[in-house]
Amino acid sequence: MPDITAANADIATPELMKSISAAFNSRDVDRIVACFTDDATFWLARGPEPVGRTLKGKETIRKTLADRFKVIPDMRWDHKEYIFAGNRAISVWTVKGKGADGEELNYQGCDIYTFRDGKISSKDTYWKIVEQKDRL
Repeated sequence: MPDITAANADIATPELMKSISAAFNSRDVDRIVACFTDDATFWLARGPEPVGRTLKGKETIRKTLADRFKVIPDMRWDHKEYIFAGNRAISVWTVKGKGADGEELNYQGCDIYTFRDGKISSKDTYWKIVEQKDRL
């Protein structure tokens, strides 16, 4: 059986996902941004839009991540599982860290990735909202 990943750089692989996870956990913005296409879209879980916050293009992603790591310098993802479907992948994780304002991050979430030419063309982040009130 032929190796379809060798012929198709769009296919998501365990090696690719582990490399991306390591880049994010390094908090090295240049290393992270190198994983994205120039025209990538990254939807953050938090923000003023129904989708959270939309970041378009490498430079916007770079600036936003640099700003994030200034206020949450120890942010770290513990990846639990990767799920693969052609040029798409899902990463299931727990994120931890402490914000400069004292906010403790300890959320479960996932990212939905789409790949083109071995790079992230879109990344959509979701996480559980931790609330102190019992509300459905």
